[in-house]
Amino acid sequence: MLPCGPALSFVRCLVRKKNVSGESLEDSKLCRCLSTVDLIALGVGSTLGAGVYVLAGEVAKSNSGPSIVVSFLIAALASVMAGLCYAEFGARVPKTGSAYLYTYVTVGELWAFITGWNLILSYVIGTSSVARAWSGTFDELLGKQIGHFFRNYFKMNYSGLAEYPDFFAVFLILLLSGLLSFGVKESAWVNKIFTAINILVLLFVMISGFVKGDADNWKISEEYLINLTAVTENCSSYENVTSIYGSGGFMPYGFTGTLAGAATCFYAFVGFDCIATTGEEVKNPQKAIPIGIVVSLLVCFMAYFGVSAALTLMMPYYLLDEKSPLPVAFEYVGWGPAKYVVAVGSLCALSTSLLGSMFPLPRILFAMARDGLLFSFLAKVSKRQAPVSATLTAGVISAIMAFLFDLKALVDMMSIGTLLAYSLVATCVLILRYQPSLTYEQPKYSPEKAALAASERESAVSESQINMIQENHFSLQALINPSSLPTEQTATTVNFLVGLLACLVCGLSVLTTYGINFIANLEPWSIGLLAVLVASFIVTILLIQRQPQNQQKVAFMVPLLPFLPSFSILVNIYLMVQLSGDTWIRFSFWMALGFLIYFAYGIRHSLEGHRSDGDDDSCSENSGLQEKNPVEEVNEPENANESDQFLAHERTSEC
Repeated sequence: MLPCGPALSFVRCLVRKKNVSGESLEDSKLCRCLSTVDLIALGVGSTLGAGVYVLAGEVAKSNSGPSIVVSFLIAALASVMAGLCYAEFGARVPKTGSAYLYTYVTVGELWAFITGWNLILSYVIGTSSVARAWSGTFDELLGKQIGHFFRNYFKMNYSGLAEYPDFFAVFLILLLSGLLSFGVKESAWVNKIFTAINILVLLFVMISGFVKGDADNWKISEEYLINLTAVTENCSSYENVTSIYGSGGFMPYGFTGTLAGAATCFYAFVGFDCIATTGEEVKNPQKAIPIGIVVSLLVCFMAYFGVSAALTLMMPYYLLDEKSPLPVAFEYVGWGPAKYVVAVGSLCALSTSLLGSMFPLPRILFAMARDGLLFSFLAKVSKRQAPVSATLTAGVISAIMAFLFDLKALVDMMSIGTLLAYSLVATCVLILRYQPSLTYEQPKYSPEKAALAASERESAVSESQINMIQENHFSLQALINPSSLPTEQTATTVNFLVGLLACLVCGLSVLTTYGINFIANLEPWSIGLLAVLVASFIVTILLIQRQPQNQQKVAFMVPLLPFLPSFSILVNIYLMVQLSGDTWIRFSFWMALGFLIYFAYGIRHSLEGHRSDGDDDSCSENSGLQEKNPVEEVNEPENANESDQFLAHERTSEC
């Protein structure tokens, strides 16, 4: 058993937070050359992948029918909740690292490593699987000659390995790795070209659908579907026949089918988070990142909505082909040659999706290596200010995965990393907004602002002193009627309530997933437990809402706090619980490897650990966003230095 001192020191190492100051936010080794349009193109290209050409047909046929447009709307709203949380952190901490950095700043080092390690897994599997999909689509256009050749001469008959080594996918990954290593500006131009072609093809699909579509395909009667089922099933009589295609109309499978479709469609919006990794490569990150995330999600929703509407108007939903719905739909309306336009758009979509998976991966590796949690050579930057070592390493690993392994069984593991990142970013927003004064940004000095700030500090000090006297001990009164300004006590209260909220969400998700039959049968214990969990969830959110928020303003802030982040956490954890047990077992092996690296290397080489050692405090628990006591602020010089400027005036470097 460890003595109390070393054990406490070890725990503090796990929860130490990254200290982000205004100076470190300005400094960057990477090239600030991306514009807002570049970020929007990156987000749209990464999110609007080949799924838009396949997913609509699959979901419409088996789950939603014509109401797939509603499924995409629900999925878009759920994704926007996560996107808004990313947008606020992008405005607060415009540094490379995405969810990894946001977690490091707010929750602590161990959770940050877990987040970053899972993001690495998601991006590696995403890159490899998209590269194989690109190779397969190209092979389809050539009549499957490439696949036939490799099956004959390079067939691999081993469990867990691919049917044959995909040399084309390897070449594609290494080619894009070289492009990304050359420079971010060139990569952005390639991405914009492919994204523009993809958008033009989707516009062609939408216009074609509305020109050749038939509104009656959204009004198919149940009687017609029953007759069709009887013919399909070779029934001798139409009596007592139940339609296998639902009840017809706009929602043939009911609202539950529409919701089930929305759960699948949610993954179609994954990819916008790559924008958050560009914090040190965009010219005005505090405005460009929020705008890029929100606009890219809006564009993607409009594309998914338009394509799914056009598809279900062109062809009855029960006739849709699940693997290639658009070419079959064009054949159905007599526009067969249009399938070649769709093929071009599909390849462009796969190209942008591949670039969108490869772009953030080296930046996560770079950020973790720079912080000392991964091997230091990954933090090397080229003369063109690109993370070349991390890019080439990521490319080699992804190429090996695409070359050898059967990725179908691993794709679900991508979801864990993505959903965990979404959940933690929403949690971090909840925690951060209720912290005491966060002063990592300092406005440019002016006499009027200085006078106003001085008067505000005096009132803040007086109230803070009163609060410190009155709130030495926790009480129910302080929980329900807290002070008007955030204090250490209210911040601790929110931290506890957010942890309780996460536990309640896990309980709700498990109950509604594995106990749904008991709830449907109105079992008393299941109904009672459900009522307790739902009531506790609502009360916890209301108690968080009662606590005072920090009044500091940034370029973008999540609205409807704490409700929006709380429901984002609920959606993400619920979807995580839906994943299979085999996926979680594979995930545990990946995490075991990650913990081995962290406890053998990262915890000892952590940059934050060395900084706190210099301050004679081996593992500091200070907040990642530098806090200042209001009493200390009064003693500071009122004439601010001109060099301490708001983050909007960041130094930029051109490639």
